Amino acid sequence: MTINLDCNASTPLDPRVRETLLQHLGAAFGNPSSVGHSYGMRARHSVELAREQVAHVVAAEPTDVIFTSGATESNNLALGGLAEFGRQSNKRHILTTAIEHKSVLGPLSALHGDDFDVELLPVGPNGRLDPQMVMRHLRDETLVVSVMGANNETGVRQPVAELAELLADRDCFFHVDAAQSFGKDLEALRHPGIDLISATAHKIYGPQGVGALIARGLADKRVPLTPVLHGGGQEGGLRPGTQPTALIAAFGKAAALAVEEADARNAVCAQFRLRLLDVLSLSGLRPRINGDLRHVQPHVLNVTIPHLDADLAVALLTSQVAVSTGAACTHNTSGPSHVLEAMGRAPADLASTLRFSWCRETPEPNWDWLVSTLREAVCEPVEVEVRRGREFLRKVG
Repeated sequence: MTINLDCNASTPLDPRVRETLLQHLGAAFGNPSSVGHSYGMRARHSVELAREQVAHVVAAEPTDVIFTSGATESNNLALGGLAEFGRQSNKRHILTTAIEHKSVLGPLSALHGDDFDVELLPVGPNGRLDPQMVMRHLRDETLVVSVMGANNETGVRQPVAELAELLADRDCFFHVDAAQSFGKDLEALRHPGIDLISATAHKIYGPQGVGALIARGLADKRVPLTPVLHGGGQEGGLRPGTQPTALIAAFGKAAALAVEEADARNAVCAQFRLRLLDVLSLSGLRPRINGDLRHVQPHVLNVTIPHLDADLAVALLTSQVAVSTGAACTHNTSGPSHVLEAMGRAPADLASTLRFSWCRETPEPNWDWLVSTLREAVCEPVEVEVRRGREFLRKVG
């Protein structure tokens, strides 16, 4: 069986979460908007319980939670949903970082084409944003600052709690894309100064296809969101459409388990990382870690190996180990990692980098086999181009 070392792309479904999901796909199939009978009432109860469970992760109110299809939709709602307020208040400046996920950079690119001034801030070679740089670039017309909780490629945690503290008395909103940190880095996301938090279930052993936008003080209009989709009045009118009760209930269960087991999960993952670091350090492959390990999540390691053909390595490893060269969201797009580029990595390093990411139950692979397979994928630069040329001819021929 192939060992999954690509858990940042998606985690396996926890059996306890699967049980909740199946229960609601079976007898609890009602529409939560149909409150005139028991089927609808049971579904409504499940949705509201999940709302409480998701809110608890970040110390928010249940009324702050808007269920969505995932973090991508949540990011679009958070940023696009503030656009009308920005136009009306003449606040058209947006600050973000050069290492954000495409689900943040995409909607911001659209806003940039709609007369918003979007400013991308650099990060240091350690992959981390300097909070003081944000403060230096703030303007009176800044609408929102958007910074990810942890980077999906490097696992580097960003200083979101410190930023929330610094932005507390500034007249702008603070959004955190927490796709990779929700349910993992608990304390940082509980800072009351974070106005908007995007989350998804499938990074915390929940199902794909469900997430949430948490908007603190939503009931009191602290965050003046407008919908980007239009239809019925579900989710406070901000996310129309029949709520997928089974997915939402499963998300709630996954969120509750994430809080209960956070310390134990982190400890197990940290031990796995120590073992992987030991193996790589003794391999003779001269690995270089991308990101300051003091700020990297315990389940992620982004590694550059000189002269490694990363694509070849992924192909050679796949019979026993699943790894990636970067973000799953960029699989269908060409070009090097914008994250590593923003960290100042050399062009040659971009094609020689692998991301390892694991889960609490990930078994150790055959380390000797992994190292020997990586050695097979280490080539001199000319040999790399020859191999890629052959692969291209094979595909077209």
